[in-house]
Amino acid sequence: MDPVRIGVLGCADIAQRRMLPAMASDPKVELVAVASRDAAKARATADGFGCQAVHGYAELLAREDIDAVYVPLPAALHAQWVEAALNSGKHVLAEKPLTTEQAVTERLVGQAAAARLALVENVMFVHHPQHAAVRRLLADGAIGELRVLHAAFAIPRLPDDDIRHDPVLGGGALWDTGVYPVRAALYFLGEELRVEGASLARSAGRAVDTAGTALLSTPQGVAAQLSFGLDHGYRSVYELWGSEGRITVERAFTPAADHAPCIRVERGTGTEEIRLPPADQVAHAVRAFADFVRVGAAPDQASLHQAALLHAVRQHASVLGP
Repeated sequence: MDPVRIGVLGCADIAQRRMLPAMASDPKVELVAVASRDAAKARATADGFGCQAVHGYAELLAREDIDAVYVPLPAALHAQWVEAALNSGKHVLAEKPLTTEQAVTERLVGQAAAARLALVENVMFVHHPQHAAVRRLLADGAIGELRVLHAAFAIPRLPDDDIRHDPVLGGGALWDTGVYPVRAALYFLGEELRVEGASLARSAGRAVDTAGTALLSTPQGVAAQLSFGLDHGYRSVYELWGSEGRITVERAFTPAADHAPCIRVERGTGTEEIRLPPADQVAHAVRAFADFVRVGAAPDQASLHQAALLHAVRQHASVLGP
């Protein structure tokens, strides 16, 4: 089959550092063009990956030699340009969060479904094989009946001018690092989660939340305790605690491609470390999107449940700090 022809709306760091190299090296994908509102930036980025430069996002969407677009723009711009891409008949891979409003996410997912276009939120960690291996352990009863999920993702303090500090652009810890533990809870506990309580905190001098916690639960009484932040020592981990033991995965959400995962299983009889071969979750995410486009897959329903939970966290949250 012919490769999926992709255009990119924007020259964000994650696009240049991770996604464009993965697209350029995947035979199922043809990286056709990169667009920017800055012509020089578009040219510099496109030259680095052997594709064409386009001055302006609308100009890229008007091209007939592109099947799909990747949207790595700031979160607050996703809704506008995802909708424009769908209106132009393009499949869409958008950075997380898909949008910052639950109702808008629902509308765009409905639009994509009606047009039979793939709409995928780029939550890459779910494509890493280590998490499927953990699911199999749970299904096999490795730790008995699941009681609690603990998940945390936080990164060190960002430069003052980073867009994640700008509320106008959809900044804040919830939209950035909070997506990961929320999606982990959905991945392991299912779609019936509800938010029991939450808090969001601001560091001094910041106009957005820089830290947060949330408590979720399932109808069966399994709890999820989540933490996230933009002003912390680095942490990327989840722990599943059952009636007979625990499963822990470190470097859970953004492992390097050469990282060999270790799943730690602790039971009364001792601790077992299950080591897996390295896997490039970025390459897996790109390949999965290409496959979705090829088969005309329906929009990713997990994005709807994630949007609902993120909305509920914000609605429930008490705001702490200056």
